[in-house]
Amino acid sequence: MAENPSEDGGKRRRRTAAASASAKPTSRIRMSAAQRREQLISIGRQIFAERGFDATSIEEVASRAKVSKPVVYEHFGGKEGLYAVVVDREVRSLLDRITTALTAGHPRELLEQAALALLGYIEEETSGFRVLVRESPVLSATGNFSSVMNDVAHQVEHILGAEFSSRGYDPKLAELYAQALVGMVALTGRWWLEVRKPRKETVAAHLVNISWNGLSHLEAKPGLITVGR
Repeated sequence: MAENPSEDGGKRRRRTAAASASAKPTSRIRMSAAQRREQLISIGRQIFAERGFDATSIEEVASRAKVSKPVVYEHFGGKEGLYAVVVDREVRSLLDRITTALTAGHPRELLEQAALALLGYIEEETSGFRVLVRESPVLSATGNFSSVMNDVAHQVEHILGAEFSSRGYDPKLAELYAQALVGMVALTGRWWLEVRKPRKETVAAHLVNISWNGLSHLEAKPGLITVGR
C-alpha cells in the first residue's frame, strides 16, 4: 500500500506503531496464588447460590474462572473443599455482623438490632445467604444455617435468662424461647429473601412487635386449653 504523500512523517509513524501494537497478542495478566484462590471462592459462592451444592460442578467453576480443572483441585481438593470454605466464610460473616450489632442495653432494642442485622445481611449478601440456607449433606451440623441460628439463639438465651429471672419466670425456659424467637426471625428472613417487601425496617418492626409484646405478656405457667378439656 503506497504512502500518502500529503501525510507527514509523524502521522505515518503513529499509524505504523498503532498497527504494530494491534497485531501483538494480548497477554493475560497472571494472578498470584492468593488472588486466584479469592477469585475461585467468589465464583464458587455465586454458583453455589444459583444452583446449590449438588448441581454445581468443578467444570463450571473452572470455566467461569478461565482456568483448568486441576487449578481448582490444587486450591481446594475438590468441590467439597471449595464449598466448605465458602460456607465457613459466610457463617463467620453473619455471626460477626449480628454480634457487632448487639450493643443496646434494653432487651427490646437488642431484638431490633438482631432482626435488622439478619435482614441487612440478607439484603446486602444475598448470594451468601442463599448458600447458607441450601442445606448440604457434605457438611456436619456445625457448618450450615441451622448452626448459625443456634449460635445466635445462645446469645439471645443469655439475654432472656436475665430478663426471666428479674420477672420471676423460670430461667431454664430461656433456651426454649430463644430458639422460638430466632427461628421465627430466620424463617421470616428466608421468606423475605424472595419477596423483598415490605422494606427491612418494617419487617424488623413487626417481628419485634410480635416477639416483644408476646414476651411482655407471658403467663408464668401456660397451659393448653384443648388438653384441659
